[in-house]
Amino acid sequence: MRVEVKVKPGSSKGPLVENTGAGLVVYLREKPHDGEANDGLIKLLAKYYGVAKSCITIARGQKSHHKVVEITK
Repeated sequence: MRVEVKVKPGSSKGPLVENTGAGLVVYLREKPHDGEANDGLIKLLAKYYGVAKSCITIARGQKSHHKVVEITK
């Protein structure tokens, strides 16, 4: 399954996942430095979907706020 995600790193609101119908908006406390936000995103989405972290990969947008995430079960 592919999911479009808009990431808001460094947010005091996070960690939080909101489903907007067109995709997800994910608020993270981690800053976008040395891949910390991407790691936090994978960890949070794994918990949200109830899968292992190894089942989630960032297919597109590694260095962008708009990402496409691939989830396998």
